[in-house]
Amino acid sequence: MLKFVKNHMESITGIEIYPMISLLIFFIFFVALFWWVFTAKKDYIKLMSNMPLDNQNQTKL
Repeated sequence: MLKFVKNHMESITGIEIYPMISLLIFFIFFVALFWWVFTAKKDYIKLMSNMPLDNQNQTKL
């Protein structure tokens, strides 16, 4: 099965760019996430972390 997929993929021209694009997207996403985590305001993070424990905003069904 793997031989079939490998041989089929090798026959497609220009396919070698897709792994590079996916790696680039993956890298950019995690760099942006890392940057956001370190530049986020501490008050916002504290507010979001306490939100599940806040009983005042819960709606009763």
